[in-house]
Order: sequence, then structure tokens, then C-alpha cells
Amino acid sequence: MDNERKKSQQAVPIGKIIKQILKSQRREKDVGLAQVWGLWERAVGEIIAGNARPAAFKGKILLVHVNSSPWLHQLQFLKKDIIEKINRALGEELVDEIKFKIGPVQ
Repeated sequence: MDNERKKSQQAVPIGKIIKQILKSQRREKDVGLAQVWGLWERAVGEIIAGNARPAAFKGKILLVHVNSSPWLHQLQFLKKDIIEKINRALGEELVDEIKFKIGPVQ
């Protein structure tokens, strides 16, 4: 019994949980997009990742929350490069568009 309890109390990476949920609820392409959360900082760099985070996606559109208007404006100029970096990190072209919105960056 204690062994079962320990197994259920072990920490599980949130990315793994999200991937499992999406796999059961969404199309395969959408499951691939779920990887964006895990590779975001590596793809866009520490400074951008500190001021913007993926929030959601619909089809091939990625919604990214940004912490301020100046960052939102700056990221509009970098949008094309960010899309290329994310798709390169994913290994396939899953993101066609990014929409930036002021929101919580955690």
C-alpha cells in the first residue's frame, strides 16, 4: 500500500500531463504544438521568454501572452523570426501565425 501511495505522490512534469490530455482530446498536429511550452525559452531566448509565454493555440495559430505594450509592439517586429525558430525547434511547420496579447506571463 505504501508503495502505491508513493507512486501516486511522485511529481510528474506538467508538459507530460498536457501532452497526455491533448493526445486524448486533439488531433496529432495539435499534440505536436503542445511541445511549444517545453521548448519556448530555448527557441526564443531567455529575454523574450521572460516577457512572453505561449498561452494557447488554435489550429496553426499560437496565442502568446506578453507582459506589456512595449513588448507586444517589439514582438510584432520579430514575429516572422519567432515563427521560424519555433517551427525549427518543433522539427516541422506547425505554427503559421502568432497573435500577441497582454496577459499573465508565468
